[in-house]
Amino acid sequence: MGKYGSYADLKCFEIKGCDYRIHTREGNSGIALMAIHGGEIEPGTLEIAGSAAGHEHSFYAFEGTKEGRNSDLHLRSETFDEPLGVSVARGADVVVTIHGCEEDFEVIYLGGLHENLKLLIQRNFSRCGFYVPERVRPGLAGTNPFNICNRGRTGMGVQIEISRGLRRRMFSGLDRKGRGRPTETFFSLISTLRFSLEPSPRL
Repeated sequence: MGKYGSYADLKCFEIKGCDYRIHTREGNSGIALMAIHGGEIEPGTLEIAGSAAGHEHSFYAFEGTKEGRNSDLHLRSETFDEPLGVSVARGADVVVTIHGCEEDFEVIYLGGLHENLKLLIQRNFSRCGFYVPERVRPGLAGTNPFNICNRGRTGMGVQIEISRGLRRRMFSGLDRKGRGRPTETFFSLISTLRFSLEPSPRL
C-alpha cells in the first residue's frame, strides 16, 4: 500500500512542507474529523474532512503534496503514528476518519467500532440518496482497535470510505484545481455528515 512502515521512516526520506503537509484545527465538541491520506494520496478526503469538521469539531489532515508517487506516503490506519495525528485522536471522544477507496462506481463503506454512530450515518446517507451497503468490502471494516478511528477516548470510531466514482462527482475534478470547486453532491454529503454528528450527546 505505502512505501513506509512508520512516520519515523517516512520523515527520513520525505520533506515536510515540500512532499507533505500536516493540518490541524482544534474544536470543542469531543469529535475529531481526520484525513490521514489527504491531498494527492486519496484526493478529496482532506477537503471533505475539513468541511465536515467546521469550527466545532477538531480537524487533522496529512496531505501528500508530491508531484508524483504520493502513494508512497500512505501510512496504514492500524499503524498510523504521526505524533500530532495520534495526539488529535487521543484527545477526542470519537474519531471519524475520511478515506478514499478506488471503486469507479458511487459507494460509501462504513467501518469502525462505533456501531450506533455507523448506523446513524448509514441511515442519513441512504435517505439522501447515497449508496451505503450493509456489507463492507474486505479490508475496510476498520474494526482493529489500533485503527486510528478507534483510538479516541471511547475506543470506538467510524471509518468512512468514499469511492473514487463518488468523489469525482463531488468536485469538478480530483486534481488540485478541481478540488477547489465542490459540487452540490459535496455539500449534500457534508451537511448530512454534520447532521449525523450533532448534537454530540446522541453519540
